[in-house]
Amino acid sequence: MRMTRSKWFVPLLSVALGLVVFTAQWIGGSPGSGLISLAIMSGFGLLILLGGRSETIRGLRGDGRDERFRMIDIHATALAGLAVILAIIVAFIVELARGHSGNPYGWLGAIGGITYLLAIVVFRIRG
Repeated sequence: MRMTRSKWFVPLLSVALGLVVFTAQWIGGSPGSGLISLAIMSGFGLLILLGGRSETIRGLRGDGRDERFRMIDIHATALAGLAVILAIIVAFIVELARGHSGNPYGWLGAIGGITYLLAIVVFRIRG
């Protein structure tokens, strides 16, 4: 599946998410932190927009992807997923050790585990 995107997609998405986080932090009583979050997200979008000569940035933006970069992306996504799953498991165990229910880490772990199992079944059937 190939998605064709404008070079503006990731930068605009970064700014939009920055605005959402800013709004959430403002509502939560931390508008200063929200401005910092907006600046970080907007800065990332600007880096992606203006870093067009870099093969890595072009790949992140979506207009420089080849088979090699798709494999790099798959491996990076898998590693990031493993890191998040490990963090969820550790947080779940820490919460249990504190005498709490383990939530929300329990249901986050369940979502990850169920998604993994379903993906194995779907990819096995398709492959």
